[in-house]
Amino acid sequence: MKNSILLMIVILAFGCKKSQKHSYTDGATEWVDSLHYEGEKHLANIKQITFGGDNAEAYFSFAGDKLVFQTKNPAWNAPCDQIYITDINQTWETEIPQRISNGKGRTTCSYFMPGDSTIIYASTHEGGDACPPEPPHGPKYVWPIYSDFDIYIADLEGNMVKKMTDRDGYDAEATVSPKGDKIVFTSTRTGDLELFTMDIDGSNVQQVTNELGYDGGAFFSPDGTKLIFRSSRPTSEEDVKEYKELLAQNLVQPTEMELYVCNVDGSDLKKITDLGNANWAPFFHPSGERVIFCSNHKSTKGGRPQFNLFMMNLDGSGLEQVTFDSVFDSFPMFSPDGTKLVFSSNRNNGGTHETNMFIADWVE
Repeated sequence: MKNSILLMIVILAFGCKKSQKHSYTDGATEWVDSLHYEGEKHLANIKQITFGGDNAEAYFSFAGDKLVFQTKNPAWNAPCDQIYITDINQTWETEIPQRISNGKGRTTCSYFMPGDSTIIYASTHEGGDACPPEPPHGPKYVWPIYSDFDIYIADLEGNMVKKMTDRDGYDAEATVSPKGDKIVFTSTRTGDLELFTMDIDGSNVQQVTNELGYDGGAFFSPDGTKLIFRSSRPTSEEDVKEYKELLAQNLVQPTEMELYVCNVDGSDLKKITDLGNANWAPFFHPSGERVIFCSNHKSTKGGRPQFNLFMMNLDGSGLEQVTFDSVFDSFPMFSPDGTKLVFSSNRNNGGTHETNMFIADWVE
């Protein structure tokens, strides 16, 4: 799935840090803040939005005043990922926000539609009311690619408005162009995990990528002309064989991923990272000239994986670390005006495995 919350669960199994306070300075004043780590110069006024469960993939509305996100939290009667909405100034310590999905099956990858009155997301609910089974833990980490996933649109009260895809096979990971004219999504309709676009009404489906491997988690550039996405593209005979065998079981192994950029029609495809390990969850800076993303490329072999946010120029130059968590920071998204960043993190979780949403002012 686009930026599956399952990855966090496996990562966190390696161990979690305890909540602690950190001091930081801007050169003139020193603060002590349990939400802010030393070196995070691009983040200010960090605020925690959720306080329990696994919360991820929070994305801003077109107006920038709301967030839609997915949560796995038994306390919210969400034993597997469901979709919720919140104002950016709200926090959820004791109450439960408005649920957008119907509470059946499993959901992923929600996004605001133009006008901010409806939400697009993927769900397995037509394949069954229960959460679909997760793959068994084995020597290699895999994501499930549920064939029951289809893409739907619901209003802000959770009423289903439209079904956007209707086929047996994986259709998910939908995001919307800032121009409001197109949707990009990942599908197995050609037998591989490829990117496709469709017009905002679901018509005019066009294939974007066509090379063997998992292409997913795509987002549009601010001007709507480009796509950035993550990909795990096998090259050796052994890797190709393993990829095809896993895909036949509706599984994919996401431990080696790099970032690619292309035009919306798939032309001018460029690989922009070659860092190793998992580089994923990319999102364009509002300038369209830089990208923020999650990576564990600094993790040492045999050590605990450390996922943090990084930023670089669109040509791959100027790599800069943005967050400095000892466990996990991911799923970054800029507000439309570029003044705020929302992300998920294991900071301030009291030594638990919980992943919460945070919002911060962005400092250039």
